[in-house]
Amino acid sequence: MREQHPPTLRFLGATDTVTGSRYLIHSQNSRILVDCGLFQGYKRLRDRNRMPLQLNPGSLDAVVLTHAHLDHTGYIPALVRDGFHGPDYATAGTTELCKLLLPDSGYLQEEEARYADHRASSMHHPAVPLYTAEDAVRSLNSFKAQDFDAPFKIAGGIEVTFVPAGHILGAAQVRLRLGSRTIHFTGDLGRARDPLMYPPRGLEPANVLVTESTYGNRVHPAGNPEAELGEIITRVAKRQGVIMIAAFAVGRAETVLLHLSRLLAKGAIPSIPVYLNSPMAIDASDMYQRHREEHRLKQHEFEAMYKVAKPVRSPDDSKLLNLRGGPMIIISASGMLTGGRILHHLAAYGPDRRNAIILSGYQAGGTRGASLAAGERHVRVYGQEVRIEAEVIQMEGLSAHADSNELVQWMKSAPEAPAMTYVTHGEPDASDALRLRLKHELGWRARVPEHQETISLDNPR
Repeated sequence: MREQHPPTLRFLGATDTVTGSRYLIHSQNSRILVDCGLFQGYKRLRDRNRMPLQLNPGSLDAVVLTHAHLDHTGYIPALVRDGFHGPDYATAGTTELCKLLLPDSGYLQEEEARYADHRASSMHHPAVPLYTAEDAVRSLNSFKAQDFDAPFKIAGGIEVTFVPAGHILGAAQVRLRLGSRTIHFTGDLGRARDPLMYPPRGLEPANVLVTESTYGNRVHPAGNPEAELGEIITRVAKRQGVIMIAAFAVGRAETVLLHLSRLLAKGAIPSIPVYLNSPMAIDASDMYQRHREEHRLKQHEFEAMYKVAKPVRSPDDSKLLNLRGGPMIIISASGMLTGGRILHHLAAYGPDRRNAIILSGYQAGGTRGASLAAGERHVRVYGQEVRIEAEVIQMEGLSAHADSNELVQWMKSAPEAPAMTYVTHGEPDASDALRLRLKHELGWRARVPEHQETISLDNPR
């Protein structure tokens, strides 16, 4: 039996960045990790994925996951490989999506290692992937699906409840009850008027709140993103251009398809070929069908949106799109241009000013998407410098994240203020901006924790 330990919360990730979500709860005789994500973006952050985890994976009793995106789940294969033997608790939707996302992540890790060997750009020969597709598949055996709004007990008697968060299929807020204390993790909160997902459930009383702040310093545009998308497509199609939509395969691709189906039904855009070049997004369609209680789509809308685009599965068919030319629309991952098939299209069509690149949501610092959004017009793709002449549009109105106003409004729903709110999962300026709003507008105690900081849950400060 472990020695008695005052309950603590340690911030192992998502404290000076919008990625790498990892929170360690050490309470009495249990140690659990809330989220187990990859660091993404700047190289100094990505290097953290290779650093020791600051804990022995075998000492963990359980992992609890908010949702399936890799910045919240992508380190699980390495954790299991390195000795974690406990369960990964998640909602059914998150569990199913991880069966797509994690093996694909392992495959990409292997691809990057092979590429590094080819370019002799790794310090290791041969280059070693962070983990393999086989590691990822093996880690899926640890998943234990749980229902929303159904409290369950885990190691040390900690009670866990998954609360709907909107955002993407399966996304949850996590409420932990440790004796008389309640710690609430927002995960990634969705939007109140998201066209696809229902809004996040309101905040119930909690002693400690750990909130995301992805858009803590920004408000989404007030305009209609569907109308904006229609205007872009019409404009680019008139000049016979290719519209490349960089979309996260889970969540964002579905939102884009929904908007396209509605625009076509109204005759608001020309009828040009549309390709969904993302096997993962294609496979996810069945999951949205199985979990209809989580989203707003009626059956006829669901059927219409998946008829809009021709699915592209094989790599050869993906490459053929680069020879086709415009006008056409290609929806492909990744959403921040960090990898995936969209990069081949970027190299092929980026240098032509007739074309357009739509960035369909948040772009983390250090990614190609963030560079293009900031006005940079040279990017490296597979070791080659590519001059971007295509029109670049960042459509933050397509984001599935609550913005600053929506986050504050959601917190106002709480019947009482938490004893302390920790603002995480945002770039430094975004996190601090939200902290200030909570202090001045709500009168809440709030601060931005340091990376690897440990706080007492008996006396949070």
